[in-house]
Amino acid sequence: MTDFSHKPTLTGDLVVLRPVTEADVPALLPLFKDAEVTRLTGSHTRFDEAALRTWYGSRAAQDDRLDLAVVERATGRVVGEAVLLEWDPGNESCAFRIAFVPDAVGRGLGTEATRLIVGHGFEALGLYRIWLEVYAFNPRARRAYEKAGFRAEGVLRGALLWEGERVDATVMSALAPEWDAARQAVG
Repeated sequence: MTDFSHKPTLTGDLVVLRPVTEADVPALLPLFKDAEVTRLTGSHTRFDEAALRTWYGSRAAQDDRLDLAVVERATGRVVGEAVLLEWDPGNESCAFRIAFVPDAVGRGLGTEATRLIVGHGFEALGLYRIWLEVYAFNPRARRAYEKAGFRAEGVLRGALLWEGERVDATVMSALAPEWDAARQAVG
């Protein structure tokens, strides 16, 4: 049975995805300190640097998830993370999340990183379904997910309580047969 113990390096035109390490924490700190990133990801948890170092330092040992740093090829700078998590081997599925430091958005890095890790999930890991949730106040992320092949499945009404307001989350997924068909149409 395939698991996530192998931590690959995936290379695209704009980004390289590689195993994330404790040494990446200084570059990733803005992701956790920025109020807008925190809102868009719906994160109520605040992390200090020591906790982040422990967390990222333990990612290589995980065999049930894949945490990759997103490195911008043009600069060599770590600009975010892309993660396959909540692996369900019996159903050949997992969740996906991605986040970037504030100054790295809007340049196509996320779309390419998404395509790389999702492609790895389908082509190398044999997954059938990869899913995510995106909040209603994040239409830019939803468009990026759609460009990468995700389709809306439904809405989790009032899924997030953010600053006293309930926010819907759209569940989106990509399926291996759709991924293969799209890849063959391009190639």
